[in-house]
Amino acid sequence: MAVAFVNKGDCTACEACIDSCPVEAISMVDDAAFVNADECTGCEACVSECPVECIEMKD
Repeated sequence: MAVAFVNKGDCTACEACIDSCPVEAISMVDDAAFVNADECTGCEACVSECPVECIEMKD
């Protein structure tokens, strides 16, 4: 199953992805979003919410 992955170098720490995650799998770590792969359900809600498009789905 694919899970969300954040390109930390492009993340602006806006937290839009955190607010969009229905399972609360995203948190801020070192001023960038971090996805807990064990909690991510692969719904892709965060991907469409990211204003800088730094989140993608990976297997």
